[in-house]
Amino acid sequence: MDTTDHVLIVDDDRGIRELIAGYLEKNGMRVSLAANGRQMRAALEQGAPDLIVLDLMMPGEDGLVLCRELRAGKFRAVPVLMLTARNEEADRILGLEMGADDYLPKPFAVRELLARIRAVLRRARMLPPGMQVTESAQMLGFGDWRLDTTARHLLDSEGTMVALSGAEYRLLRVFLDHPQRVLTRDQLLNLTQGRQADAFDRSIDLMVSRLRQRLRDEAREPRYIKTLRSEGYVFSAAVNVIEDQP
Repeated sequence: MDTTDHVLIVDDDRGIRELIAGYLEKNGMRVSLAANGRQMRAALEQGAPDLIVLDLMMPGEDGLVLCRELRAGKFRAVPVLMLTARNEEADRILGLEMGADDYLPKPFAVRELLARIRAVLRRARMLPPGMQVTESAQMLGFGDWRLDTTARHLLDSEGTMVALSGAEYRLLRVFLDHPQRVLTRDQLLNLTQGRQADAFDRSIDLMVSRLRQRLRDEAREPRYIKTLRSEGYVFSAAVNVIEDQP
């Protein structure tokens, strides 16, 4: 059986496609190329890759549209690493919200891209010991909320559904699987995006803020997600598995 990692590169810039492909192939990976959404879909019909490198800024269907499509279809489990020519923090968060597993701004070093790809693949295949997510649970209850982990719906006490982005769902899922446990920003970034934080990376703080808004959790006196200065965050509410559904 072929165990070579297969990466699909989707970028409208031929030079960048060939640069990435050449470097990844030299490092033992199998590579497929696509210049747009149509070619991406054609490549996916041949089988799911292990990871997709997806450019954000493309004419026609951009990376956000294609990432949303991937996350809504049968390839939703395939990790996505998004590339963009813009390094605005808002763009990074938007890409993560659409379901990207990591984000790398252009220009980039191909060595860093390879390291990011390997980190995302490791994360997709195995979580660190003691940090596994309980995928068997279908409904998790905490406070006034319930999370349907099959449909990925967050429900309030009245049964009203609150929409979650992909990044928000992954972050909440990590918290619910590790309640009353201090999680550092590095751990949260690794568990939700498969990489380590750099000195100026505030994406986890921003995602925590957005998730608090979804949970109607006051930042000054939070009921669910508490900040521990210089340590990280802790999910303080009790979490239970709801076995029987009406």
